Amino acid sequence: MKIAHWMMLICVCLSVPVRAADTDVEAANMAVVRAQHDAFNRGDWKAALEPYTDESKNFGRRVGRGVMYRIFEDIYTTFPDWHAEIKEIKAAGDTVIVRELTSGTHRGVGKIPVNGGLLVGVAPTNRHFEADAIHWIRLKDGKIVDHYATRDDLAMMEQLGLSPQPKPFDWAKFAAENNKP
Repeated sequence: MKIAHWMMLICVCLSVPVRAADTDVEAANMAVVRAQHDAFNRGDWKAALEPYTDESKNFGRRVGRGVMYRIFEDIYTTFPDWHAEIKEIKAAGDTVIVRELTSGTHRGVGKIPVNGGLLVGVAPTNRHFEADAIHWIRLKDGKIVDHYATRDDLAMMEQLGLSPQPKPFDWAKFAAENNKP
């Protein structure tokens, strides 16, 4: 029985420094992502490329810095005032997850299928949008090695006047009617 207690104590003691190291990596990774957002929000999309490498992936496909350059360029050509406000940021190991409010004014013509792929060749509406987005970013040694994202593109297209407006739905009334005892 004493051996089991000692083994458990050793396991607990050995796990504490590992968790502290994970916390350091997580904090450093969040700092990289925050710095990238700061560069984006200054309109310095070239500086926002810094954490990418030639091996970086976007949606699981190896695209490298060159393709990310073109993606960022297209975003800023289409939305010169592009902004992403971090609402929440979390890290677990080598992964950082960001919930943000993305916004911009449609002042250019998209050339590649980013922004949901919906704005290629579409004339500027000069309308502003705000939409929620989530980014899932994996880092290694302070560099972004993989990136996934999703945004409420339907809301974006509605606000830009490029999608029909849905009929209003009263969720409070619906909940009250369907949650009666």
